[in-house]
Amino acid sequence: MGYVLRVRFAAFFAGTAVASAGGLYLLRKDYQNAHHSMSQQMNDVYESLNGRISELERLKEVERLKEVDAAKHVEATE
Repeated sequence: MGYVLRVRFAAFFAGTAVASAGGLYLLRKDYQNAHHSMSQQMNDVYESLNGRISELERLKEVERLKEVDAAKHVEATE
């Protein structure tokens, strides 16, 4: 009876080790996918924000140039 019990325990622990390794592998892969997804979302937000800031800077520059042209026009008419 002792031999059969040892074989069953060995089989149980071997199965547990294999299941644990497989679970850790799947958990690691799930973590990598989640990290990649979050990273992609943050890159999209960064690109969107960067584009908005560039557009605002361009509009501000255009307004400044209009003010300079208006000031030159006023000086020329005086």
